[in-house]
Amino acid sequence: MTPNVPRIPPRLTDPRPVLAVGSALWALATIVVWASGDRWESALPVCLMGLAVGLLGTVIFLVQRRGARRGDKGAQTGL
Repeated sequence: MTPNVPRIPPRLTDPRPVLAVGSALWALATIVVWASGDRWESALPVCLMGLAVGLLGTVIFLVQRRGARRGDKGAQTGL
């Protein structure tokens, strides 16, 4: 007999808050590093890559959500 596994609440599976907060923090870090001048110059590429990865994650999420709403066969479910 298979035990009943409780469902995870939707608020814990929604990727939108994670994408928004993560991107906002990388944007804040980029502004702080850029404003500090030469002192944190080596951290600027890391901040820019953090923004790029956040943008890539957002694009992937939006494409998957669009596919799920259209009913595409290979799209994720529950978006």
